[in-house]
Amino acid sequence: MKFSYTILYVKDVAQSVAFYERAFGLKQRFIHETGQYGEMETGGTSLAFASNELARSNLPQGFQENYLSNLPAGIEVGFVAADVTAAFSQAVEAGAMAIINPKMKPWGQTVAYVRDLDGILIELCSPM
Repeated sequence: MKFSYTILYVKDVAQSVAFYERAFGLKQRFIHETGQYGEMETGGTSLAFASNELARSNLPQGFQENYLSNLPAGIEVGFVAADVTAAFSQAVEAGAMAIINPKMKPWGQTVAYVRDLDGILIELCSPM
């Protein structure tokens, strides 16, 4: 078994792709012509976005949609950055909601948290 991708359910796939390019410096791999699915270049795995509409069609019994007005879901997406403070500032300037400013953890790692346009929790951290 190999971990291949993570899909985030969002209101607007194109808007999320553009935001992740601005906020985190990722590059778009593609957006499907329907606008319901897109992927980012992230290295060995893919970060993908699917519209809430597509999620509803795949999950007819429902799912918890992501909203900034709700508490974040019990999951986070993590990005490793050489300069967490600069990454945090870039994300906030691009429209991310600041949650926890960069902070040194007891084990020596710098960690910060933001939420994206849909309220998904993003960890920005230094390498371990």
